[in-house]
Amino acid sequence: MQPKQPIIYVAAGVLEREDGSVFLVQRPLHKEMGGLWEIPGGKIEVGETPEETLIRELKEELDIQISVHDLSPLTFVSHVYEKFHLLMLVFLCRKWTGTITLRENQETFEWVKPLDLNNYLMPDADKPLIEVLQKRK
Repeated sequence: MQPKQPIIYVAAGVLEREDGSVFLVQRPLHKEMGGLWEIPGGKIEVGETPEETLIRELKEELDIQISVHDLSPLTFVSHVYEKFHLLMLVFLCRKWTGTITLRENQETFEWVKPLDLNNYLMPDADKPLIEVLQKRK
């Protein structure tokens, strides 16, 4: 039996505009999985709720503010990578304040219609979100 991998808990947010397009950001080229497209989010710190994590991460990464009341649970993803097991809690957010500004060396971002998400190379853990988002419309 193989030793168990550490579980990494992550909160992620699907930012959705009125036209139904969703926000994707391209990971910095120098980081692991660099150049791939993903929804924003980050690791849940000890003592944080997933919602608090997402509020913190969106402020740090994108310089936007969201309220816990503007987050709706959407889905979760459980994915085994080579070195860890990722459990990602995904929220939908349609309301935020501020102008999106990339603050953590991300390459670029795009607003993408769910039917076009297949055209973007994404981390394996993010791929199940494509079907979830496409079925919503």
